[in-house]
Amino acid sequence: MTERERMDKILEELGKTYYYAVPQLNFCNPFELLVATILSAQCTDKQVNKVTAELFKKFPGPADFAALTPEELEPHVKSCGFYRNKAKNIVAAAKMILSDFDGEVPDNIEDMQKLPGVGRKTANVVLANAFGGDAIAVDTHVYRVTNRLGLADAKDVWHTEQQLMENIPKEAWSAAHHWLIYHGRQVCSAQHPKCDICTLKPYCKHPGAYYKASGKAKKEKQA
Repeated sequence: MTERERMDKILEELGKTYYYAVPQLNFCNPFELLVATILSAQCTDKQVNKVTAELFKKFPGPADFAALTPEELEPHVKSCGFYRNKAKNIVAAAKMILSDFDGEVPDNIEDMQKLPGVGRKTANVVLANAFGGDAIAVDTHVYRVTNRLGLADAKDVWHTEQQLMENIPKEAWSAAHHWLIYHGRQVCSAQHPKCDICTLKPYCKHPGAYYKASGKAKKEKQA
């Protein structure tokens, strides 16, 4: 099996297994997704959705957020963690959207990254899910899973993204992002990956390595 065939098998299996994978953050428009993604840093999607359900009722759009001070926003986002910095960035981003982009979230990576608190990962998430663009956002799950599987071989998220853009067909970037997140959450977890039940094991560059490293295999053998 060639390297290209191996990668294609991985993508095929991911697509069959996680055909139902969709974004986990709730949103109705690009600005809501932008805010939700900023809040999701080191916070669960479930908690973010709980917060934004009330947040967007009180502050429906960029103008409402821009009218706030960060201190006024902080109590509403406190449960998402790192709330002071997140509140500051959200308010500043809302003001820039009004002043520089006619009140609309820009629909391209370059302009989105000009917004406070918006890095490449956040911009890719918004581009793919709010605008339907071709993008693959590399979060901790995608970084971990793709480097374990051998879809990438990189030491940082930027190089991982560049390699994935080469190794995954462009039309599958957005879908693959969600497949990989689901696989990272359900099977290829950080501390205790379930390599023993992973359907990708025949095509994985490190089959069983992380399962053994977790100590789980050793405990099961002793039992």
